[in-house]
Amino acid sequence: MRFGLFGGARASQGGPSGDSTGYADYIAYVREAEALGFHSLFIVEHHFTGHAQVSASLNLLSYLAACTERLRLGTAVVVLPWHNPVLIAEQAATLDLLSNGRLDFGVGKGYRHYEFAGFCIRPEEATERFDEAMDVIRQAWMTEGRFSHHGKHWHFENIVVEPAPLQRPHPPFWLGAGSPESIRRAAREGYNLLLDQIGSTDLTIERVAIFREECARVGRHFDPMMVGATRGLQILHAEAERSKALDTRLEVLKNIGGLSRGPGTERYAQPNRAAVESDDAPLLGTPAEIITRLKRLEAGGVEYVLLVSPHPTIEGLRSVATEIMPAFAKSPSPVAA
Repeated sequence: MRFGLFGGARASQGGPSGDSTGYADYIAYVREAEALGFHSLFIVEHHFTGHAQVSASLNLLSYLAACTERLRLGTAVVVLPWHNPVLIAEQAATLDLLSNGRLDFGVGKGYRHYEFAGFCIRPEEATERFDEAMDVIRQAWMTEGRFSHHGKHWHFENIVVEPAPLQRPHPPFWLGAGSPESIRRAAREGYNLLLDQIGSTDLTIERVAIFREECARVGRHFDPMMVGATRGLQILHAEAERSKALDTRLEVLKNIGGLSRGPGTERYAQPNRAAVESDDAPLLGTPAEIITRLKRLEAGGVEYVLLVSPHPTIEGLRSVATEIMPAFAKSPSPVAA
């Protein structure tokens, strides 16, 4: 099993425009993650939250590319309906070059209505805008020379998109999906799959199976590393910490419940404490309890887990690396006599 990180920085709120302290702390956090053996980092994109969440994920990842050497750098996700697809293709390709081919390009349609309202874009247009933007980005990265595009929302005439990404024909595409049909679409259209942190263990395993089966149906090679399952992380080292951790989890679900998809997840649209206490989706508990939950995921075909902590700290990273990851380290191959 491989482990990555999911989430992003927050600017400190010390003044009218914040300051860079929160970003500096996050950069130190990412550097430590690489040193501890984490595989990847996926950064979110949000706007107009009032909580200083990352809005310019490609900018931040470009800086992190210079601070790291091995860590894969992912977007989770670039919300395509809000962006000029040619500019995104140029910026993402530049990041792929600067990182020596470490970009994982996660894309999505968006789900927060106030963000669409802020950009004066109708949420009902999200799917068609997403599809058209992906058509343009695929052309930008796979066309030799110049091309033109004339669609409903974008028109480009005789352009060449430079630079080309280092990874050919393009960086891996990742799609956040939850419903069976969207998961099958991801498999059919060449995306890797990002799964949310809300789905239960059984639902997450079922989603991986749907993706694997659709890959087989369309003749696409399946690798477990093509599916990243996001899991909330809250490590407890004393039983007295559990009640506060459950309160924190409830607040998290109030903020992201709109992501819930599939059977049983509708209760997270308006979560309550009882729902949180019976929930097996988060990795919330002692290291031993977390290992047990991860072993269930692993037995169900989940081999790539993206950890998102409501209060990320370097100490928490070290706890994962020393108390949890060793349980999933592969045994060395025997040396022939």
